[in-house]
Amino acid sequence: MDYVSALLPPAVMATFFTALIVTIVKTQGGPNKAKEDAIVDAAFARADAGPRSGREDD
Repeated sequence: MDYVSALLPPAVMATFFTALIVTIVKTQGGPNKAKEDAIVDAAFARADAGPRSGREDD
C-alpha cells in the first residue's frame, strides 16, 4: 500500500500538468488572436518609443 501513496502525488501532478498544457494549446489562436497580437504590438511600440516627453529622469 506504500507504493500507492508514493505514486499518487506524481500522478496527480502529471494529470494537472497535462490539463494545463492542453488548455494552453487550445487557447492559442482563435478569435482573440488578432486582439492579443495588437496589444503585444502596442506594448512593443511603447517600449521602442523610449521615455515619454512629459517625463524627465533626473
